[in-house]
Amino acid sequence: MNDINAQGAVDKLLDAPDLADALGSDRFRHFLDHLPLGVAISALQPNELITYFNETFGALVGVDESILGKEWESLPDCAQADGSNVMLSKMAVSGEDHIGGFHCRNGHHIEAWTSVIEDDDGTKRFRLLAVAPLPGRTDDLLSQLQEKDTLLRELQHRVKNNLQMITALIRLEARQLPDDHGEAFQRLAGRINSLSLLYTALYEENTDEGIDLGAYLSQVASAVMAAQASEGIRLNLQVDSWPCSINVAMPTGLVVNELMTNALKRAFPEGRGGTIKVHALVDETGCKVIVADDGVGLPDGATWPKDGKLSALIVHTLKENAGARLDVRSRPDEGVTVTIFFARRRAEPEAG
Repeated sequence: MNDINAQGAVDKLLDAPDLADALGSDRFRHFLDHLPLGVAISALQPNELITYFNETFGALVGVDESILGKEWESLPDCAQADGSNVMLSKMAVSGEDHIGGFHCRNGHHIEAWTSVIEDDDGTKRFRLLAVAPLPGRTDDLLSQLQEKDTLLRELQHRVKNNLQMITALIRLEARQLPDDHGEAFQRLAGRINSLSLLYTALYEENTDEGIDLGAYLSQVASAVMAAQASEGIRLNLQVDSWPCSINVAMPTGLVVNELMTNALKRAFPEGRGGTIKVHALVDETGCKVIVADDGVGLPDGATWPKDGKLSALIVHTLKENAGARLDVRSRPDEGVTVTIFFARRRAEPEAG
């Protein structure tokens, strides 16, 4: 999308590891340019200046390349929707995580999150500002912000909010860029898409009864197949409708995304056909989620999830949030079956 015009800003950006390397990659920048969320990044050292923004951010906030190399104060007026009229430019540097809804001068209504990105030594290197449009019936939604306060708090604290996850994913995947660009980007795209589907469901399901886990996992599975499946691979999908706590739905969706991505990448080599099964079945005791393939199975000595990988963190989150039990079975040339079970009382939405 945008080439950074201020050479000094470019030099500062490239001096920092991981994210700087990622932003220097045309493929990574192309991916960011087409995210459904608006993203802008500033380098913190030595002076905080905006060094990058994607197309979605430019369209929602109403900015062009003239803001590159400038401070956040150069953003056009976007006043906080709660009536305080605090500007987005101020909240970007003073707020944390979810910083609220805003009315932009160009007519767009957005929600915004902010986060500081540190390097491996704990040095603060970048600030990331993410914005998303408030979908559908904007005026009605804005007038209901107070009523949705509980929902927003759950999104913020229990889902660890979209911004924190996106920040972590960018940093983790950026480190993998020299190794295998294609697979790293595919995984990043899938993970962010899973969160995007959850975010959309939160606002389209105007309810405090949680997320329909079956419908959500159906969307995740279908999206992975559409993006990654080759000819000869089919999906066996069976889900029950069941309202589920947001802090259970989020890691469950990410686990399903991880397992399906693994299967599509490795279970069916050399054009081999096969089936990926995704079942989410509910009874009076709880929910059983099964992701299985009939491929080649895990390599000898391999395990899933692997310690130190993001998949292990996601599984740990699911166990912590829902008391989930995980069973992984693999047989050569018969495939991998992963079964996740969590009890109803641990996964149902909390009473408002």
